[in-house]
Amino acid sequence: MVKVFSYKGKSIEEIQKMSLEDFAKLLPSRQRRSLKRGLTPLEKKVLENIRISKKPVRTHAREMIILPEMVGKKMAVYSGKEWIPMDITADMMGHRLGEFAQTRKKVMHSSPGVGATRSSKFLPLK
Repeated sequence: MVKVFSYKGKSIEEIQKMSLEDFAKLLPSRQRRSLKRGLTPLEKKVLENIRISKKPVRTHAREMIILPEMVGKKMAVYSGKEWIPMDITADMMGHRLGEFAQTRKKVMHSSPGVGATRSSKFLPLK
């Protein structure tokens, strides 16, 4: 049995045929209100680049909502330090780009270095 993707009871093909206003009606309130205000100039520029570009589009627009026409495209979102590559999938629709490009890494602690504490002077150096 193959599971077919649906978002609020609509298939991906139906959603991609919808206008931006109709798609916004399916979204949660925060995203719906954001799209109702219109796209920012930066978001419009990113959308145009996505439409014409064959290679991954790099962007700083972490607050941009993932729209149906972006599904299947490759992007690189800036995390503040590096570009995080991602493939946009159907289940990402309605989320923001920044949710998939984490800005913080997990802290990995190791043993204390030499001179860190009084007790560390008894650790072997080998």
